[in-house]
Amino acid sequence: MSSNLVTKEKICAFYASDYHFEMITLPCVYKNLEEKRDVIILTENNLEETIKVLLSKMNFNESRKKQIIGLDWENDDLKKFRKIKYNLENDIETTIFVKGNENYIKNANLNLEKWEKNRKNFKVIDCYNIEEVADKVDELMKSYNKILKTSGETDIS
Repeated sequence: MSSNLVTKEKICAFYASDYHFEMITLPCVYKNLEEKRDVIILTENNLEETIKVLLSKMNFNESRKKQIIGLDWENDDLKKFRKIKYNLENDIETTIFVKGNENYIKNANLNLEKWEKNRKNFKVIDCYNIEEVADKVDELMKSYNKILKTSGETDIS
């Protein structure tokens, strides 16, 4: 189970497919880009094609679509961790989506925690495949204080 950066709000999301993950996160991605925050997608599998299909059906202007596609939806963790390190060193506000199986999320968070140490400019959103964690959703949610839905972040009560 992820401790998700002790100094931060702990945010989770649950998805049923790659398209569902993208639909849930796109409003948040859009909002973060509007707020001039950097967005990094740490993903266990390549999402480049599915995000292109989804964006082709969205009512965003072309420059925003290009910006969203340009976020790098591939599964190249080494390159993305280098970018995260750069953002930390340069105090760049960043939102990181961690999408994958439970073990992938745990390992990604362990790596982020090593670098992060009390930085306030990072937000991490752990995104779980609901089929994998269906029998332990309640237990997982006890580790978080917010859940991301298409309508935005909601407090977990």
